[in-house]
Amino acid sequence: MTIAATKPRPLGTLARLIGPLAVFALIIAMWYAISYWVLDETEKFLLPPPHEVFAVFFDPKVRGDVLAATWVTAKAALIGLGIAFVLGSITAIAMAQARWVQNALYPYVILMQTIPILAIVPVIGFWFGYDLGARVIVCVIIAMFPLVINPLQGLLGVDRGLNDLFTLGNASRWTRLVKLQLPNAAPDFFVGLQSAAGLAVTGSVVGDFFFGRGEIGLGLLLSRYSSRLMSAEMLATVILACLLGLAAFWIFGALGRRMVGRWSQAWGAA
Repeated sequence: MTIAATKPRPLGTLARLIGPLAVFALIIAMWYAISYWVLDETEKFLLPPPHEVFAVFFDPKVRGDVLAATWVTAKAALIGLGIAFVLGSITAIAMAQARWVQNALYPYVILMQTIPILAIVPVIGFWFGYDLGARVIVCVIIAMFPLVINPLQGLLGVDRGLNDLFTLGNASRWTRLVKLQLPNAAPDFFVGLQSAAGLAVTGSVVGDFFFGRGEIGLGLLLSRYSSRLMSAEMLATVILACLLGLAAFWIFGALGRRMVGRWSQAWGAA
């Protein structure tokens, strides 16, 4: 007897959207309340109402600048995420193969998470300049941690019975890695990617903001709008940076569900 797969019901999808939409409406209402009722006339420039921020996107000059800066930020984030994924995967696999490698590298993986990135951004600029390469380095440093820790947990979390089965079969280290550890860790690789995607966008914006020169990304655009007290333009840029990070998170989440969601409980399998 086969059980037909249940398709998501439209009402169920609508019910899942009600909560986020209600919170969004509440945020907009609070924004309007602060703009019109909390701030006095001399302070209203600090927080323009939502419709004024939205109107910024209809200004061709501002829209062109913001979209061009978004591409610069997205390019650095994507390249940095790709490099961090390769380096993180290699590091996680190496650490999973030998305890002494894990003991040797683990403190430095933790160190990368605790680096005060704002403090070393000027140093990175001095060493590598202020163009794309330096921003990619910032993205790699920020995004690296989840791309090591999450895959490492999956590689080391193989069921003991399956490990014993491979041992009984005299499986080589390579066979155990390819046929057991990597498939077991696949969901964790995507969890790490999803987490690191948003961090890479943050790293790109932060690096751009504090470098203060080079090709104009969202961070540098924010700095310029802030120095000119262009509040509506600045908030529009902040919102677009948030949406870029959210889009990266959703894209890799959808990729994870597509690739491993049919058999991984973490990604939707029952």
